[in-house]
Amino acid sequence: MSKKSRKYRKNNLTETPVKAKPPKETQHIPEFIFGRKNYLFMLIGIGVIALGFIFMAGGGSDDPNVFNPEIYSFRRIRLAPTLVLIGFGIEVYAILLNPDK
Repeated sequence: MSKKSRKYRKNNLTETPVKAKPPKETQHIPEFIFGRKNYLFMLIGIGVIALGFIFMAGGGSDDPNVFNPEIYSFRRIRLAPTLVLIGFGIEVYAILLNPDK
């Protein structure tokens, strides 16, 4: 085969240069900022925060003239805010966690 036949391809009437195909690019897989372990701890932290807010809910009265002492229960005053703070602590830990170790 001659050099000319390698570089050119014959059409019906004219010869046109053969364009070289660009090399196939490898598929780019996006890298996440955090690892799987980080995201797992983040989900746990969000769950603990949500549980704290659920514990804070309620305790009101249907009648505004009647006082309900349930609003000052241990669950709403001590437990729920503590759970929310623990959840935020878990979130900070999840962000600072090195997933490679």
